[in-house]
Order: sequence, then structure tokens, then C-alpha cells
Amino acid sequence: MSAARGKPPRLLASSSLWAAGTAELHRRTERVREAGAFLIGRTGPRGSRIEKFLFYDDVDPTCFRRGIVEFDGRKLGQVWEHCRATGAKVIADVHVHPGGYGQSESDRHNPIIAAVGHIALILPNFAAGRPVPGRIGMYEYAGSRQWFDHSLEGRRFFRVGVWPW
Repeated sequence: MSAARGKPPRLLASSSLWAAGTAELHRRTERVREAGAFLIGRTGPRGSRIEKFLFYDDVDPTCFRRGIVEFDGRKLGQVWEHCRATGAKVIADVHVHPGGYGQSESDRHNPIIAAVGHIALILPNFAAGRPVPGRIGMYEYAGSRQWFDHSLEGRRFFRVGVWPW
């Protein structure tokens, strides 16, 4: 019924994938450091569907040594290799903050992928509880260290659950 009432969300993830991925992010924080992942999936005529979390520290094991995201850009080749091998692409990225979901100055000035249109999600409280659209940060890169904030759009921008593909 939702599909008949409006345009589809830009991002979509199944409830089970989102719950498992965010729980793993929470576990990896050990409640003392940030954690993050590339969100891998496919784009279709009705939006982009997330199919996998590719965790930053699985690609760059040293990216959290100081407790914050410091991903070595030279490791991105491994991400692109994974995408080529699976026929998927990086749909967005996600990382956690210890407090709220607002972008830090570092987040604004150092996007993981500095491509116009790239989406960055920020989960509050080390991804504890149930981080879902409406309670997370959702930002779209506009270039030149500028971002569009879609956080208040909630499920209209990112839906966790079912949406006709």
C-alpha cells in the first residue's frame, strides 16, 4: 500500500540485514570507539537496495586505532575489487558516533567517498538500541565539503523493511 502512496525511498534495506549489520557495528565499537561499514548493493529504477555491510576494519584493520574513523584511502581498491567481483556497488557508508547522529567537522570535511550524491549514514550511541531512519543521520554529499541533510526525512529517504523493487 505504501508504494501506491508516493515515491519510493532512495535507500532500502531488509529488516534482517539492517538489524544484523547494526548489531555487528555495535559489537565492534566495544562502546569505546567508532565503527563503520561500506553499504554494498544495487541500484534500480525504484532506488538503491543495500545487500551487504563491508566493515571498514575488515578492509583496513588499522582504521580505528585512535578510536575514530581514519580509513586509508589506498585500501579503497579492495572495496572496488569486491564490487567488480559481485556486480554490486557502494550504495552508501555508515559509521557510529558515541553521542548523537550529527555530522562532526571531520565528517563534513573528510567524506569516505567524496563523490557527489554519495550517502553517509551516522548512527548514534555506538549503534545501541534500534538505530532506524528517523533516529539516525542521513547525509548526501554535494561536493566541496557541502552536504544535504536528509535526517528529518526518515523513512521517506531510507526505508528498513519491504518496498516493491
